[in-house]
Amino acid sequence: MEILATHGTTLVVIAALFGFVMAWGIGANDVANAMGTSVGSNAITIKQAIIIAMIFEFAGAYLAGGAVTDTVRKGIIDANAFIPHPELLVIGMIAALLAAGTWLLIASYNGWPVSTTHSIIGAIIGFASVGVGTDAVAWGKVSGIIGSWVITPAISGVVAYFIFISAQKLIFDTEKPLESAKRWVPLYMFAAGFTMALVTITKGLKHVGLGVGTGEGFMLSVVVGIVVAAIGKVIIARLKIDPEADREMHYNNVEKVFAVLMVVTACCMAFAHGSNDVANAIGPLAAVVSVVGNNGEIGAKAAIAWWILPLGGLGIVAGLALFGHRVIATIGKGITHLTPSRGFAAELAAATTVVIASGTGLPISTTQTLVGGVLGVGMARGIAALNLGVVRSIVISWIVTLPAGAGLSIVFFYILKAIFV
Repeated sequence: MEILATHGTTLVVIAALFGFVMAWGIGANDVANAMGTSVGSNAITIKQAIIIAMIFEFAGAYLAGGAVTDTVRKGIIDANAFIPHPELLVIGMIAALLAAGTWLLIASYNGWPVSTTHSIIGAIIGFASVGVGTDAVAWGKVSGIIGSWVITPAISGVVAYFIFISAQKLIFDTEKPLESAKRWVPLYMFAAGFTMALVTITKGLKHVGLGVGTGEGFMLSVVVGIVVAAIGKVIIARLKIDPEADREMHYNNVEKVFAVLMVVTACCMAFAHGSNDVANAIGPLAAVVSVVGNNGEIGAKAAIAWWILPLGGLGIVAGLALFGHRVIATIGKGITHLTPSRGFAAELAAATTVVIASGTGLPISTTQTLVGGVLGVGMARGIAALNLGVVRSIVISWIVTLPAGAGLSIVFFYILKAIFV
């Protein structure tokens, strides 16, 4: 307790710095989830992707990042175990931010799309295990996370496979692809509008306290889906093409429609991601500020100081702008060759999986849902369409993330403990 009274301000400043590092890592790594497929399919350039993501990620983080956060993200450890020694929770959270941020920067530099949520969870497990003992860790939740490494990509992959196959059969394999697109694309647009509205409501706006219930959210999403489908029908009806033109020209025009659709889905995913995953950086920081500000008292929830959300938003934007292109290249071009229709299938599948997970409480990583979606699209074209070397590296990086976060956190925890305690 004495440590918090003596070094409280210093610890908050250090936590803010490492919180920024963590947000930087989230921007560099996770934002590729929203933009990787759009860039890989040439729907937009990498420069455009970064500008779009910067706007929507920051808007999501700042406008819908929440006023209150769990003291311990995802309830992965029991905060009550730290009540006799609140200074250990403060030092541990700072160590966790630095550990997770460091691992994300290493992964981003190498172009590995890893889970930022799993990075911070691994780091929290690490310091808690050595700080107060392994009994403080909710190991049941950890096993659920490990199970999600298989379940999440599998669900997303299966959904993407069927979306892609349906588009292939209903549109691309027909005699007149553009005519078929005029008939069927509004249906895909409804699915996209509905799912993205649901993602934005369940993952994005839940933090704002609008009080939108499940039923209301569902009805609102149906309305959004119908509006998007109606707009899409008008736009695609205006597409005129010479009936004598070859099938290649028809294909290109259909792909242009999917490209526009992808940009819309990417914006929604970026907003939802910014609002949801900024908590991975600001949650531990808010916990430090709360414990120091309340003279060592540990609450279940921590109010977020006015300066924390902009700090997280700016960190995400900085990481994306300076480092994001590496992971975007892996997701967009490294796993399989993407066209706008394939990228759309992967992105819609990822969003659908996020909705399923929100409804069932399944612990998921947005990174793993999108990689699963891209794999599903690749599998629909045959195993030869996948770059198995890249897939292997991605899977290994997923498995390494939890122990890497934990190991780095333990090292940083002992260093900080030696300095302050």
